[in-house]
Amino acid sequence: MNSSLKILLIGSKGRMGKAINECAESQNAQIIGACDVNDNPSEFVSSCDVIIDFSYYQTTLEIVQLAVKYKKALVIGTTGHNKTTKSEIIETIGNKIPVVWSGNYSIGVNTLNFLTRKAANLLKEKFEAEVLEMHHHHKKDAPSGTAEHLIAILKAQYSLNEKQLIHGRFGQVGPRSKNEIGVHAIRGGDIVGEHTVFFCGLGERLELTHKATDRKIFAQGALLAAHWAKSADNGVFNMENVLGIED
Repeated sequence: MNSSLKILLIGSKGRMGKAINECAESQNAQIIGACDVNDNPSEFVSSCDVIIDFSYYQTTLEIVQLAVKYKKALVIGTTGHNKTTKSEIIETIGNKIPVVWSGNYSIGVNTLNFLTRKAANLLKEKFEAEVLEMHHHHKKDAPSGTAEHLIAILKAQYSLNEKQLIHGRFGQVGPRSKNEIGVHAIRGGDIVGEHTVFFCGLGERLELTHKATDRKIFAQGALLAAHWAKSADNGVFNMENVLGIED
C-alpha cells in the first residue's frame, strides 16, 4: 500500500472535522495537524501533503493564502461566502495550487448534481423547477452550499438570473411565473442533510432527492478529494471533477 496521505485538518473540532478524524485511517490518510480557532496551522503546513478546511467561511481566504505560500493542495468544505469574498479567494488561488472546493463531498449528492443538469436540459420547456433543502437546527447559512450549486445548475439550464430566484413565498404573491425558481430551506432537529429538486409539469412531477443519514459520507468524500488533489493540476475544481462525471 502507498504511504498514507498527510493531512493538515482545519476545523477539527467541528462535526465534519470529527468525522474526518474518524474516517482518516480507513481512507489511507493521517491527520498530522489538527487546528481550530486560535491555533496556528503554519506549525504543521510544511509537513502535510494536503490541507482540508472545514472551519469558518471568514477564515477561508487566510487558509488559501497559507496553502499558496507553501504550495500545498487544498480541499475547502466551508460555505456561506458572499460573491465578493468568493471572487477574492478564486483570484488568490489563481493557477498556483490545486484546490477542490465543493459545498458537498457526498458521492450521491454529486450524482444528484449531474442528474439535475441532465433532467433540466430535457424538461425545462414544460416543467417548472423548485429546490427544497433540509438541515439540522445548528446550520447557520441558507440556502446550503449544496442547494446553491443545484440552483446554479438550474439557473444555467433555464437561462435565469439571481433576481428570478424566489426564496420562500408569503402573502399574495400571485400566480407562479414560468421564469422563476423557488428555493426553500427547512431547519430543525438533527437532520444531517436532505435535498430535493422538483420538476413540476402538468399531470406529472419528477423529484430527484438525496438524503444523508451519516456525516461520514461527506468525510469519506473529502478524503477522496484530498487524495485526488495531491496529484491534480493547478486550478479550482469541484467534486464532480474528482468523480469524473462533469460535462
